[in-house]
Amino acid sequence: MQSTGSSNQISLEKLLKHIFSIGRISRYDQQLLMSTLLSKEGLNEEERQQISRVFDALQRGLLKVVD
Repeated sequence: MQSTGSSNQISLEKLLKHIFSIGRISRYDQQLLMSTLLSKEGLNEEERQQISRVFDALQRGLLKVVD
């Protein structure tokens, strides 16, 4: 997923929506996810639940990891 603008930072909600809509997470998506999470001061409960959904989907084979 390419971000728009000069910054690689996109909203966590937009990124997760993209990942779940296509059913896979690419290396680039992983990097965006990590940089977005690391740039935040802290995560609220909704963001924690969204991240848990990603890990759960990966463990259950609902998301495919691609390069």
